[in-house]
Amino acid sequence: MEVVLTDKNFQKEVLEEEIPVLVDFYADWCPPCRVLAPIISSLAEEFEGKIKVGKLNVDENPQTASKYQIMSIPTLMIFKEGEVVERVVGVRPKEALKERIKHFLSP
Repeated sequence: MEVVLTDKNFQKEVLEEEIPVLVDFYADWCPPCRVLAPIISSLAEEFEGKIKVGKLNVDENPQTASKYQIMSIPTLMIFKEGEVVERVVGVRPKEALKERIKHFLSP
């Protein structure tokens, strides 16, 4: 399941979360973001309970996008204990993203 993230709920849903959080920074008008969307949904299902997956529309939530210096989309960030531990810009194959996620899961 994917959580809709906003400037208002980002602190609670991402920074205060106990498990790692994958955040998809996207925009509705972005073709590569639409290509990545089903991959993100699939990862959310596959890692349910191990990571939280959230989507943040950069056009609707400029404060958070600016804070994390999102210059191009899609940008994926993995947060662990409130800190950015991984940043991926652009579309990547599902398997490559899975490997990056696995790196941050507790054994």
